[in-house]
Amino acid sequence: MHKGSLWLLSLLIVCYGCGKRADNSNTHESQKPNIILIMSDDMGYSDLGCYGGEIHTPHLDKLAQNGLRFTQFYNTARCCPTRASLMTGLYPHQTGIGHMTNPPLSEYHDYHIPGYRGVLSTQTVTLAELLKSAGYHTLMSGKWHLGMEEERMWPLQRGFEQFYGILAGATNYFAPTHPRGITEQNNTIPITDPNYYTTDAFTDKAISFIDKASGEGEAPFFLYLAYNAPHWPIQAPKEDIDKYRKRYKEGWGKLRQERYERMVAMGLIEEDWSMSPQDAQDWDELPAEKQEEMALRMAIYAAQVDRMDQNIGKLVNHLEAQGELDNTLIIFLDDNGACAEGGPLGGGPAAQLETLKGYFLTYGQAWANASNTPFREYKHWIHEGGISSPFIVHWPEGIAADRRGTLVDQYGHLPDIMATLMELTGAKYPTQKSGKRLPQPVGESLLPLIQGVAETKREQPIFWEHEGNKAIRDGDYKLVMKWNDEGPQQWELYNMKNDRTELHDLASSMPEKVDEMAGLWEQWAENHQVEPWDKVKAIMERDR
Repeated sequence: MHKGSLWLLSLLIVCYGCGKRADNSNTHESQKPNIILIMSDDMGYSDLGCYGGEIHTPHLDKLAQNGLRFTQFYNTARCCPTRASLMTGLYPHQTGIGHMTNPPLSEYHDYHIPGYRGVLSTQTVTLAELLKSAGYHTLMSGKWHLGMEEERMWPLQRGFEQFYGILAGATNYFAPTHPRGITEQNNTIPITDPNYYTTDAFTDKAISFIDKASGEGEAPFFLYLAYNAPHWPIQAPKEDIDKYRKRYKEGWGKLRQERYERMVAMGLIEEDWSMSPQDAQDWDELPAEKQEEMALRMAIYAAQVDRMDQNIGKLVNHLEAQGELDNTLIIFLDDNGACAEGGPLGGGPAAQLETLKGYFLTYGQAWANASNTPFREYKHWIHEGGISSPFIVHWPEGIAADRRGTLVDQYGHLPDIMATLMELTGAKYPTQKSGKRLPQPVGESLLPLIQGVAETKREQPIFWEHEGNKAIRDGDYKLVMKWNDEGPQQWELYNMKNDRTELHDLASSMPEKVDEMAGLWEQWAENHQVEPWDKVKAIMERDR
């Protein structure tokens, strides 16, 4: 070959290589994964099919089958503290929501002490603010519940570019109205569609947000899709309720046993963990008319979960059609255990179950006990039934094929999500905001567990406090206390490896362990703006 030709060929190869390297660099940036965080509301640990339930949830089951299921992921036991912790990577008291957010048109939950202001503190950094700094579009559809009385408290003012949903903690699914109505961006909008249903609307708007972000260049997106299902009022489209009208006529006792056996067979729980006692009267003690009513209450609740799953399927199918699914990290979780509010047999008149026009319609403690199979207690409380969440991770490009469908038994909690997304995206958490030092995230990254590159052991214990109920989990041991207005307060100690259903209290036989863990809890409380509940309760009752 002529020397000139050789020189030209060499130059072309070098230039091609330079171009190739540049292309790879750009591709690497553009392929930073999309992130979708999906949260359900007031759903029990065992309601989904992939967690042992009978409710028809094929789309979430498929995400679990092709991803990972965590068996021991924890929330905070209540709606807004969970959202505060999830959004900031902090304990809820550090964010100003140590109890609840203020209800519409009220400052009722502002107790004028730092950990209990009833609104998300401005001296925090939200996931949206963090990921926007890492080049993400930030989108939200659904329930906010982190402050609503002033516009400065709303999602667009906390890092989200797009928002559609409810600012309050609950609303009518078919006809949300002020002050629990729908907000789009920073505008309150009327709902006139006779076929409106929040679960459907939240999904449709989320998809439109994704499409808009995708049309604005190659930047990845972060979507926070926070359904209000299946929080009360129990309301669902008739066609979904009809699927379940006959399903629950044998009662909660039989349902709990069926779920327990499936959960053992699926490896979600150990056979050695006895199911917690039934926390309701026997089904056969109810008159036939009451049985019909209670079966319908559970049917409506199941329909809400079913409809949510249908919508998650719609979202996933859209991602797949757009070629985005493989490079999208999807995380699904719930904000607290099943809800026992409304009493043992539910709240709201039975006549409203067919019209679905009541506001405080609930399915009751008896069914919540079944939703939380096999655990004790409910939303509000910090025994396992109040804080255990299904946790599904789906990410085809990040989870090896031979690991998909497996169970992860390492325990984790809400702040781990921010730590995980920081490691995943390279986002840098600031040390200061508005010239003031920021509390730093308290979670530990789950990315090594998700990618299967390492088995990890938690470096620090995790802690809870809500309405005087408190706990610490450190390795296999959990120290927990249920608040008692009459007193005295009593610590209980459980070995979570041997007895996660918390039926064998070791406190009297291991007093040194109790003292050690109680001391760690007291130290944590002192450093994280946690106040004695009797002090907070006195302020609350004074302001009632």
